[in-house]
Amino acid sequence: ALGHPATMKIAVIGQSLFGQEVYCHLRKEGHEIVGVFTVPDKDGKADPLGLEAEKDGVPVFKFPRWRARGQALPDAVAKYQALGAELNVLPFCSQFIPMEIINAPRHGSIIYHPSLLPRHRGASAINWTLIHGDKKGGFTIFWADDGLDTGDLLLQKECEVLPDDTVSTLYNRFLFPEGVKGMVQAVRLISEGKAPRLPQPEEGATYEGIQKKETAKINWDQPAEALHNWIRGNDKVPGAWTEACGQTLTFFNSTLNTAGLVPEGEVLAIPGAHRPGVVTKAGLLLFGNDDKMLLVKNIQLEDGKMIPASQFFKGTANSALELTEEELVTAEAVRDAWKRILPNVLEVGDGTDFFKSGAASVDVVRLVEEVKELCDLPLENEDVYMATTFGDFIQLLVRRLRGEDEAEEVPIDYVEKQVNKLELRMPHQLFIGGTFVDAEGGKTYDTINPTDGSVLCQVSLAQVSDVDKAVAAAKEAFENGLWGKISARDRGRLLYRLADLMEQHQEELATIEALDAGAVYTLALKTHVGMSIQTFRYFAGWCDKIQGSTIPINQARPNRNLTLTKKEPVGVCGIIIPWNYPLMMLSWKTAACLAAGNTVVIKPAQVTPLTALKFAELTVKAGIPKGVINVLPGSGSLVGQRLADHPDVRKIGFTGSTEVGKHIMKSCALSNVKKVSLELGGKSPLLIFADCDLNKAVQMGMSSVFFNKGENCIAAGRLFVEDSIHDQFVRKVVEEVGKMKIGDPLDRDTNHGPQNHQAHLKKLLEYCRQGVAEGATLVCGGNQVPRPGFFFEPTVFTDVEDHMFIAKEESFGPVMIISRFADGDIDAVLSRANATEFGLASGVFTRDINKALYVSDKLAAGTVFVNTYNKTDVAAPFGGFKQSGFGKDLGEAALNEYLRVKTVTFEY
Repeated sequence: ALGHPATMKIAVIGQSLFGQEVYCHLRKEGHEIVGVFTVPDKDGKADPLGLEAEKDGVPVFKFPRWRARGQALPDAVAKYQALGAELNVLPFCSQFIPMEIINAPRHGSIIYHPSLLPRHRGASAINWTLIHGDKKGGFTIFWADDGLDTGDLLLQKECEVLPDDTVSTLYNRFLFPEGVKGMVQAVRLISEGKAPRLPQPEEGATYEGIQKKETAKINWDQPAEALHNWIRGNDKVPGAWTEACGQTLTFFNSTLNTAGLVPEGEVLAIPGAHRPGVVTKAGLLLFGNDDKMLLVKNIQLEDGKMIPASQFFKGTANSALELTEEELVTAEAVRDAWKRILPNVLEVGDGTDFFKSGAASVDVVRLVEEVKELCDLPLENEDVYMATTFGDFIQLLVRRLRGEDEAEEVPIDYVEKQVNKLELRMPHQLFIGGTFVDAEGGKTYDTINPTDGSVLCQVSLAQVSDVDKAVAAAKEAFENGLWGKISARDRGRLLYRLADLMEQHQEELATIEALDAGAVYTLALKTHVGMSIQTFRYFAGWCDKIQGSTIPINQARPNRNLTLTKKEPVGVCGIIIPWNYPLMMLSWKTAACLAAGNTVVIKPAQVTPLTALKFAELTVKAGIPKGVINVLPGSGSLVGQRLADHPDVRKIGFTGSTEVGKHIMKSCALSNVKKVSLELGGKSPLLIFADCDLNKAVQMGMSSVFFNKGENCIAAGRLFVEDSIHDQFVRKVVEEVGKMKIGDPLDRDTNHGPQNHQAHLKKLLEYCRQGVAEGATLVCGGNQVPRPGFFFEPTVFTDVEDHMFIAKEESFGPVMIISRFADGDIDAVLSRANATEFGLASGVFTRDINKALYVSDKLAAGTVFVNTYNKTDVAAPFGGFKQSGFGKDLGEAALNEYLRVKTVTFEY
């Protein structure tokens, strides 16, 4: 006792895991627990508080009751008094304790109540917090009295009540963990002589009754929000119910988030309801008397069976699966687990109900963990509530083991093609709120295969109303969804899972990229898809490393200050991507955006939507919550414009032309001063000095121009070659061009596939015509290849002078523009290289380290390649200067584009 002058002798009177936790923490604090009073064993199972105390050798009493006819039972009082307690702690005490016991200790008795007293007095306080739609909830620790919850207040803590909270989520998130800490803190205050006794006000006090099944019937003559509050306030116990279809239906898992949901499906007539319910793919839509909707996701039938609300009319028509020998062995192992958890059940048969056999919520966790170990399956507590009998539970497990559940989750209307020895399955609708849907009015357009000009499929064409639905889904997911609630580490885990799925589907993604964008398959595997996978892995690793700092500021003497910064996501982001690397450009922006914790609406280029839609499908498989990612194929002038104008979008990330980038920047300013990052046009100079490794310079020079058939934002737009090696360089390049194989991008030996789309091919023909007209020398190429599709010959121009159109403007195609510069004249060639409004990338080839460093210092571009080209990496920031835009993709710098910094200053 000398070591702990503030320790006390405490009697703990309570039950459940909450009581057990409080008991353990009080022992850790050094207090002596002289006795534990808990409830009698139920169905042969001891309460967790009693079990824990017995392990420690603390006396445990299990009185069925403490008083009879209002009088304290002498035997109970005598046993209690013999312990000499100085304080009674009542964590989740459900029994009536006589005042002889309450007042006996020197320090009296404290009790926990799960509401902000006096707001909800009574036994169903959590339920009423939700039913009343309170925005704040919390708990109170008060000095026990004979009014049960009218005693003086000792300590209160409050929390925000989230729109879709249920009794379970509120309890698990705040009332349990913080309540345990609160009880320990209250005891500490008592031991230090600092515990207040604040008279509990009568004003604002409510005396609601206990929520029992018979009182939980739904009154339909209320607005949607009140119906939602009633349903969630009775979820999981006792369950809000109504009569419909000749039986009692109990509703669980309600939400007011119905953005983008259309009441189309089978009608469910409900007596007394303002309008009939509608069973949709998302669940059961219900209507308040204000005509607003709410969505219920689970329904419990009269026989106790819980089903997804979307399956209501399918009922139990699903025939039972025949189990294989191996599955029967698994079923027996699971049966043994049920027997261990339900010791009072003599035989576990198909009809044995987990909960009616005495299982509690802690047993659900135990069952889920045991089955996970047995079957190595992702299983949730919710699954046990959905299949409460042993037979149903085994059927659910077997379906999950066979992978049947996954395919049912999101219905996808695929376009299927046998290509490249693969069975391609391509989604072609809009992706909004986790579901593939048609555009408004069923509008579609053709997406074309550039290899032969044929129609690949019809793709949904998003309209302005679709953008509004997608933004609403993203906003809801950001503000109220799981995405903002899970830890940063869990967010990273989901992105890693997405990267793994992209890798598993890499051949399929690369084939779609070849069909839709004309990408050479081998290059698509390595770059278009390969770098996309690397990007998601890289940013997945950043998720839990986005952190602020503490800053020493001037102190306001005699007080002190603590100033810290927090990095927060900005909210809903719009990402508008180009057609040259459809999946890779999506990944560069989306991975950083998601790692930072934002939600996103992606607009792929209209001509190349298919990998973005396949990506959307993989996000569902990865378990990324609904609404976090939305994909809208459509026109830039409609969809891109609405994203830039939308008041709920907080950031636009754009890659495309300078002309469109300027327009987007203006729209972002005028709408709501959105954050914006722009990766725009380029005319990247490549300087080749005579002291270079000529063979490498030729190979890299070829790659700098012809990589991805010139459809490359950092392509070398103009090569400056030193006089003394100019002719030799041109000769070698022309020789190499002659070796390039032009052909089907799916052929493994193709070097050069078709241009992305017909309009682009026409622009290249016009570009070359202008070059010739201005007097540049067309050494080779310049024509369309005489074959079906949009093929253009690799082209080389020499004698290009600074004033010419082709010297200044980007071709974005396989056109090499070569200019000479005088031997040794470094500053003059630098001046010519920088005489452009673009500044995306640049390159220099030389063996002279001093020259390389000098030139890389002077080149006005966001990236400088020395003795290499196109060497981008997921860890290296990428972005331009001048009219090539601002902001970065890739590397740590990219995260800053999708974060905002908040400064918090304390005085103490």
